[in-house]
Amino acid sequence: MYQRFIKAVVVPLFLLLLPYFAMQLTNHIKWSTFDFFVMALLLILTSLSINFALVYTQSLKKWLIIVIIVLLFLLLYTELAVGIFNSPFAGD
Repeated sequence: MYQRFIKAVVVPLFLLLLPYFAMQLTNHIKWSTFDFFVMALLLILTSLSINFALVYTQSLKKWLIIVIIVLLFLLLYTELAVGIFNSPFAGD
């Protein structure tokens, strides 16, 4: 159980290496420390939610819940990145 929790937290954080290295290669990507923190929080919560759904739900329900979790993650990420709903916390 503990090992599964560590994988659910650490593995998604490796995805943050992509924008970090991209920032080193180009000037088009400009993330602040706060951006990395928010994305880390989103990735960890998404990963833990998917892990929880995999462990504690049945087969058909499981995949429906995972699809909903991924869609919510993508919706929140796009709102924070470009502001598709023009909310107060929308990005540029």
